[in-house]
This record gives sequence, structure tokens and C-alpha cells, in this order.
Amino acid sequence: MTESTKPYLIRAIYEWCVDQGFTPYIAAVVDQDTRVPPGYARDGQIVLNVSAEATNGLQLGNDLVSFQARFAGQVQSISIPTPNILAIYARENGHGMAFEVEAPGHDAALDAEAEAPVSGEPPKHEPDPTGGGKGGHLRIVK
Repeated sequence: MTESTKPYLIRAIYEWCVDQGFTPYIAAVVDQDTRVPPGYARDGQIVLNVSAEATNGLQLGNDLVSFQARFAGQVQSISIPTPNILAIYARENGHGMAFEVEAPGHDAALDAEAEAPVSGEPPKHEPDPTGGGKGGHLRIVK
């Protein structure tokens, strides 16, 4: 089984955001394996600021993204399986990368397509950081 490139791409986009002075955000599917504070997910998804200022102990691992953050003044431990990450992007301009969520046991190396353009819309739960209507720069990577 081939290792997924997804965690490496997540780390690369995160580093690019930081280097450019942008605020990295991730969008993720919330399921039984995802630990986020109750009431913050909408339609089974959550968007989170993962900047150094907003998190403590951020770990962008191969299998899990984890950190601590304050929600309503309370420190919460967050953990999101890497396969559940939908996108990582800069809040300021919407540049980043979108991913398809992998089904359990899915081997991305078997897919024929390496990447395909997406609609360009940032995740629904955040205002359009590009100012609206310009199209996006996110790409789905399998």
C-alpha cells in the first residue's frame, strides 16, 4: 500500500501560509473519530484556525492533526484524522488545497486521477476570503 501524500501536502500548505504571513485554516469532516467541541460543527463539517496564535501543541502528523485551542474561553483538545481533512487554505486570500475525504480502507494510489479542479469556493462556513466571485485556487487531490 502506498502512503498518502495528503499529510505532506497539508504540512507544505501550512508552512507556505506561515511563511507568507497568512492565517492557515483547515476544513474537516466531523465523524465518530473526530474530537471537536460540541456545537461548533455545521452540517457534519468544521472550519478551524490552525495558526500558532490560535493553537497550542499543533501536531500535523501523518495520521492525525491535533492541538489545543480555546472555545468560549475553555481549553479544548482537538483531534482530526488526516483522512477527514477537506482543505487547508489561507484565510486572507483563499489560496490552498482541497482534498477528497477517503473512505476507510481506500487506497488513493489506485485512483486514475491525481487531481481535478474544484468549484473554487472556500468551505461554506467561512466568508469568501477572496472578496467574492473571483473563483478559487483550491484543487482536489486524491
